Amino acid sequence: MDQTLIDTTLEQIRLALVGGKLDDAIRALTGLHPADRADAFSDLPDDTQARLLPRLDVGSAADLLEEMEDEEASDLAEALPVGALADVLDEMEPDEAANILGDLKPEQAQDVLAQMDEADEVRPLLAHPDETAGGQMTTSFIALRRFTTSQQAIDFLRQLDPDQETPYYLYVIDRYQKLIGIVGLRELVLSQPETTMETIMDRNVISVPAGTDQEEAARTMTRYDLASLPVVDAEGRLIGVITYDDIVDVIEEEATEDIYRLSGTSSASDLGVWSPIGLNVRRRLPWLVFNLFTAFLAASVISIFEGTIARLAALAVFQSIVAGEGGNAGTQALALMVRGIALGEVELKDVWRAIGRELLIGILHGLTIGLLVGIGAYLWRGNFWLGAVLGMAMIGNLLAAGMAGTLVPLSLKALKLDPALASAVIVTTVTDTVGFGLFLGLATAFLPLLA
Repeated sequence: MDQTLIDTTLEQIRLALVGGKLDDAIRALTGLHPADRADAFSDLPDDTQARLLPRLDVGSAADLLEEMEDEEASDLAEALPVGALADVLDEMEPDEAANILGDLKPEQAQDVLAQMDEADEVRPLLAHPDETAGGQMTTSFIALRRFTTSQQAIDFLRQLDPDQETPYYLYVIDRYQKLIGIVGLRELVLSQPETTMETIMDRNVISVPAGTDQEEAARTMTRYDLASLPVVDAEGRLIGVITYDDIVDVIEEEATEDIYRLSGTSSASDLGVWSPIGLNVRRRLPWLVFNLFTAFLAASVISIFEGTIARLAALAVFQSIVAGEGGNAGTQALALMVRGIALGEVELKDVWRAIGRELLIGILHGLTIGLLVGIGAYLWRGNFWLGAVLGMAMIGNLLAAGMAGTLVPLSLKALKLDPALASAVIVTTVTDTVGFGLFLGLATAFLPLLA
């Protein structure tokens, strides 16, 4: 993204509109790359957007809606007359058009579909939930019969509409529309003209059912390094294809969602830095309230040892070190585990192996950090036993942190919940509670040596 160019264009549009030169504003906007055009358009005031959008040609409007965020694109589409919107959606890829139609009111969506020329390509996509392979696929793909020759296939490709997406793969189907093979462009070009698709096709086709979760589809494409992924129905019939550009959006969406959940911010991916203040508060405040209750749990542990702290005030200085290091270690283990689960690297059957590894890592971390913090406490306060208590508490809490960071997301997965959901809040509660309990409990036991 060239922000300088976008800012310059926005200024040109503003000056053109002030001078009443609407056509100049349109030329400045359409001179940008479609992706930059969408960013620039999003920065314009709502009333300016309402003036410019109807004046764009159909192709430019289609490019604009395809590049914009779903919510913004739907709001703009809603404001267009039914006929104009139908023309714009006809110019868009079927999956992108279906995304917009799915966000419109049912009555408006039906009216638009009734006026679309390409409605038959879009309508089947509306039957699939957004977060499934069927919801991400497009019906814009090339399917050939098994006895089609290479020359016929090449002639057919030459006759395609120039706006057709580049056919990296040609899919081979039988008389029942079942997917039976795949042919790459390289194999097609290098084969003899009379060679049939059946001869050169790869029968080992990787595909997913329409109901597959979009995250699983993304993992499949990443694992096998696919530029596109065929989608089949329950009978194995080819009904669509997921392209790489759509799966990049899915990966970004899923990663954003996991980051928000790990931070206890929101389970939705529609929250951003510049989202409305009200939306920010609604999404974030409930998790802060939940965290408040868990903080009281840690505070209740401290209250048990009020007498010990009263007799040796130095304990109040060091207890936060134990809890803080435990929280950091737990977050490390949690991030690695959630990522492993998201990428399919860790399954429930791996629970004991994962726990064993984190126990070993926790011991090594604990011994190292415990020794360093013990030496530091001794040098600071001149009390060997204070350093020893602090070191032992640190070892125990880092072990607990590794266990919590491993078990919490795996337990949520076993309960068929999102492993990232509230994991950070739970792990922090464990490390705070265990850290305070261990340190103050050991300090109470060794109090005569500490005083």
